[in-house]
Amino acid sequence: MSILTDTRVSRRGLLAGAGAFGLASMVNPKISWSADGPILKVRSYADIQTLDPCFRLAAPEGDITSVIFAGLVVTTPGESWGWRPMAAETITQLDPMTVAFKLRDNIGFTDGYGQMTAEDVKFSIERIADPANKSPYAGDWATLKEVEVKDKLSGIIHLKQAFAPLWTSTLPTPSGTILSKKAITELGGKLGVKPVAQSGPYILKEWLPKQRTVLVRNPDWKYEPGGFAEIHIHPIEDEKTGELGYEAGDLDYTWTAVSSISRLKQTPPPKTKVVEKPSLAFVWLGMNQDVAPFNNPNMRRAVQYAVDRKAVVDAAYFGAAATATGIIAPGLPGHREKNLFDYDPDRARDMIAKEGLAGTTITLDILNKTERLTAAQVVQSNLQDVGLNVEIKQNDSGTFWTLGAKEGDYWKKLQMIISRFSMQPDPSWATAWFTRDQIGVWNWERFSSEEFDKLNAEGMVELDPAKRDVIYKKLQDLMEENGNYVFLTHEVTGVMYRDSVAAGLKPNGEPVFTDFKPA
Repeated sequence: MSILTDTRVSRRGLLAGAGAFGLASMVNPKISWSADGPILKVRSYADIQTLDPCFRLAAPEGDITSVIFAGLVVTTPGESWGWRPMAAETITQLDPMTVAFKLRDNIGFTDGYGQMTAEDVKFSIERIADPANKSPYAGDWATLKEVEVKDKLSGIIHLKQAFAPLWTSTLPTPSGTILSKKAITELGGKLGVKPVAQSGPYILKEWLPKQRTVLVRNPDWKYEPGGFAEIHIHPIEDEKTGELGYEAGDLDYTWTAVSSISRLKQTPPPKTKVVEKPSLAFVWLGMNQDVAPFNNPNMRRAVQYAVDRKAVVDAAYFGAAATATGIIAPGLPGHREKNLFDYDPDRARDMIAKEGLAGTTITLDILNKTERLTAAQVVQSNLQDVGLNVEIKQNDSGTFWTLGAKEGDYWKKLQMIISRFSMQPDPSWATAWFTRDQIGVWNWERFSSEEFDKLNAEGMVELDPAKRDVIYKKLQDLMEENGNYVFLTHEVTGVMYRDSVAAGLKPNGEPVFTDFKPA
């Protein structure tokens, strides 16, 4: 999931607010070196809050867990979506409901936890699927029956029904990560920010909150080593700040602001590659239906009519991104051609007047990030035009991603949000967060639909792409008809990195740290 900040980044002391490292010369930017080899310095949009794949909060945590804990398979970089074995020596789908695997025989856990076994695979997968653990990613194993242990290194994953996203958004993602059963049990069932029993090509050496996370090559990893001796990951929420850090020589790789892509492609920094990738992510304006005034469906509909989505997206992304027709991006089953409710401020104004709510003040929570603030300001102007006042509340990432959590009290005050979720290349990964069991987890709009839940479950087990297309279009229709959502954009992804780096990028521009190498 994702985030925002003021464009006046100078007030942040350049990178000081994100863990600055001192400004390096740009005369001849080079890869840094440690005693053991080259260092890669990258930007991440958020700091870690947990390294437990079962309870991860954002994509940057998954980027780290995927390299310090070995999964059965891992996503491959390139122009198309694919995977390759990691902890598995062999893995084969025998039929739609059966997957056989055999582990490599020399995958070890750090901290004295011994060899990875099929029992660890069973524990890790069933742990995410177990409703008692309340993992927000339980849906990634929605049709799991059990993992059968055949012997020390071999087992069979049994499904109750076929599962369409298995090889796209489950096995190659952190939901397919294998942890040490013994280690997690000794920790009381949950891992925090200090990892134990690491098993991947890198291990975590150091974490300085809000400054950096340092990964180093795992000396016990027996297979192809990571291309860099160390990877330094710096949490910098704002893309513009990341760009300044890169241009100052403090980063070797960063996502850019969407609004900067055109400029950077035309005049890139010295010795830099600038890449534009299509994005699967989705950005939307959400309304909490359990809090006034949005417990009134007419007010939700009025906001849908009031927001000029094109104006919002053009302003936030300088015309570089297109408006969205839903939460499922072009190219995936379920992508819709148009929205159900378009910009009609006169109708919005009439609806608000009839409800007697003209002059009402509404709060709009956003992540403290440039694009989000700009988008919020346009929404603020749109709603003011139809008789509603909007107070914009900016939050840092540590606060923002807990706003709608049922464990806290703020969800009772949360009225509107602008949010962004990262995606995997399957439509189920867009809709899974808006079911009733996700209310107070990721479903902050508290959207509740029995029909939606039923169709969402059907979509995950349907293997026919044409039938899935119909299902996922209907799911988005239900979201929009209920009035909780104004779909804004899928963005695009801009990435820049040193020409001394061979970057391992997924088709949507996200990093695969194991595949970054010196050029």
